[in-house]
Amino acid sequence: MAATDTTTGETVLSEEERAVLVLLARGLPEDAVARRLRTSSRTLRRRIRALCDRIGVRTPLQAAVWAARRGLI
Repeated sequence: MAATDTTTGETVLSEEERAVLVLLARGLPEDAVARRLRTSSRTLRRRIRALCDRIGVRTPLQAAVWAARRGLI
């Protein structure tokens, strides 16, 4: 799960979150991302939804753009 750096207040992504966002940014559908990460589609959707909620975006694409603009992916 994404954490917040207490010294800077910036969001820090886990390696798994970063991998999800990189694959989504490349245009892979969620089912393909789930297969690559060896997890179920349902679990992946829950993780994406939690990440989107935490960073304040509505869609996985917006999450990928958010991370790219901040240099996180």
